[in-house]
Amino acid sequence: MILILCAGALSGCAADYLNHYDSVTLAAGETQKFNSMLQTVDPLNPASRNTHIEGDGARAAAVAHSYKFPPPPPPPPAITVNVGGSGVTTSQ
Repeated sequence: MILILCAGALSGCAADYLNHYDSVTLAAGETQKFNSMLQTVDPLNPASRNTHIEGDGARAAAVAHSYKFPPPPPPPPAITVNVGGSGVTTSQ
């Protein structure tokens, strides 16, 4: 029982050790870009500070209303069915 408890306690350390390995990852190769962005005074887009949102509240409410209550579908096209003779006569 003690042997099982010791093995369980040590297996947690092995999992952490296996996470730290030396190989190429998907994040490799961006060091220069990362360092230049790190030293940039203001890396954000200047337009991101614009807090004046262009738009109309009534127009937004109308769009929300049209999603909540969609207009009825258009009626199906009229189908004309001719019953009777075709008007073609045959002579014998």
